[in-house]
Amino acid sequence: MSQVLETFPTTFVERRNYSVPAIPPGVERRQFGNSHEGLSPEARELAQAIDQYKLTHRRRFITYEEMLFVLKSLGYQKVS
Repeated sequence: MSQVLETFPTTFVERRNYSVPAIPPGVERRQFGNSHEGLSPEARELAQAIDQYKLTHRRRFITYEEMLFVLKSLGYQKVS
């Protein structure tokens, strides 16, 4: 019966490059695009309110509940 023995390198090879960040410093990833061009005035107002909410609450992404809060803070109501 023959045994197969694998040999592993004795040193760990670090392949990740930490000197080049994936996102440039000072640039924050956003849930929605940074540009509000091409939006209707109402959509632009909502986008700016969501961006302000995220900045104020230090959130990169928001939940549906938080989005509903933003919508209600702008005065939107469900019409029956």
